[in-house]
Amino acid sequence: MDYKKSTVHELHEKLVKKEISSVELTNAIYKRIDDVDDKVKAYLTLDKENALAQAAKVDTMIAKGETIKPLAGIPGAIKDNISIKGLRTTCASKILENFIPIYDAHVIENLKKDETIFLGKTNMDEFAMGSTTETSHFQITHNPWDLTRVPGGSSGGSASAIAAGEAVWSLGSDTGGSIRQPASFNGCVGIKPTYGRVSRYGCVAFASSLDQIGPITNDVTDAAIVLNTICGVDAHDSTSLPMEVPDFTKALRQDVKGLKIGLPKEFYGEGIDAPVKEQIKLAIEKYKELGAEIVDISLPHTEYAVITYYIIAPAEASANLARFDGVRYGYRNMKATSAPEMTTASRTEGFGPEVRRRIMLGTYVLSSGYYDAYYKKAMQVRTLIREDFTKAFEKCDLLLTPTSPVVAYPIGGNMSPLEVYMLDVTTIPVNMAGLPGISIPCGFVDKMPVGMQLIGKPLGEETLLRAAYTFEQATQFHKAVASLGGK
Repeated sequence: MDYKKSTVHELHEKLVKKEISSVELTNAIYKRIDDVDDKVKAYLTLDKENALAQAAKVDTMIAKGETIKPLAGIPGAIKDNISIKGLRTTCASKILENFIPIYDAHVIENLKKDETIFLGKTNMDEFAMGSTTETSHFQITHNPWDLTRVPGGSSGGSASAIAAGEAVWSLGSDTGGSIRQPASFNGCVGIKPTYGRVSRYGCVAFASSLDQIGPITNDVTDAAIVLNTICGVDAHDSTSLPMEVPDFTKALRQDVKGLKIGLPKEFYGEGIDAPVKEQIKLAIEKYKELGAEIVDISLPHTEYAVITYYIIAPAEASANLARFDGVRYGYRNMKATSAPEMTTASRTEGFGPEVRRRIMLGTYVLSSGYYDAYYKKAMQVRTLIREDFTKAFEKCDLLLTPTSPVVAYPIGGNMSPLEVYMLDVTTIPVNMAGLPGISIPCGFVDKMPVGMQLIGKPLGEETLLRAAYTFEQATQFHKAVASLGGK
């Protein structure tokens, strides 16, 4: 049976009715991985033995008449910066090439309680630093809609696995758009929850004040189902919010009548490709037809968001990645004759060019004499960006923007790092303000998916999901299937 574009909620129903078995489903998806992953290269590590054992366990539960959770027996993929006990976790870096975690991330603990299945770990930009999944030490992931193009990043493996039918659901992480942008490039749904909704414990840190784990799925309903499981307070993460987790699936109703949707003028100016902007305008018209009220607003400090991000994020990365020194774990240069020489050589050889670039930038802005000039000033601007959103939400319930100013572009494109950084202009402000954001498919340009981003108030996931679900049910974009071809 072909399970491409099959959803969690559809497969759950089939499992409960015994129309399929979890073992059959899991084997079918591994067969799909065998058939296409040599082209897509979504996975770095597979865990077939444990996955099939878990599938058999769920089948036994069903046979005994036990009630199973919505994710039980449904195979998913995990980004390779999220720890699973006993399963290689590399962050797509040479420095962690053979690292085996001795504990589960909090999200993995929650998913295991729901008896779900982990197919394996997906490729990513090294230490989540990138927007293309080209900076991985191991391989470049390809976009299933056109194998000559990037899948986006840094969660490119998780998004391409969904688009290629190599997983039913997946987890990514989002520091400046790393769930939403690859979801957009691959025609998937991707949601970054409010900062603190999901514990970061067990997610290898890039920028601790920005990182957030979230799902990438085939539709909005599946995103709500995964959120239900992974959200919640965690004693291991002091930034996780002590808030009761609502049942996000109860927000899934077709109703945007009277909902005020804000259009920030700064997200519709120069830099957004005209064909992408046209697809977003059509989506806006669809919302008007569905009864939403469109409001023009301004986020005046948006122009400083990317610059500010590329001071704060590298600064936090510089501190977080200092632990990878070749002493306790990870890659070690064995030819060094002294400890300082060993540390320098291990880090130089273990980290790729993009990671080294960001570490050096972060170390510079934190150094004596430059802290006030750069980092302190960036944190002050971050406050202004957050205040812009607060004022905007006095006039509207959520915001609508393009997820990315462009569709997926060719692998190996001749863009400078700065040009690639600027492509995150629509997603970065959401992380800076700690807000929830979702990307859903809203059209095509040159046969490539276009993503629409909805941005919510803090803890406003339910409103986002309702608005996204209403649009999704009124259109067919989420049902389109990637061709796995090239141009």
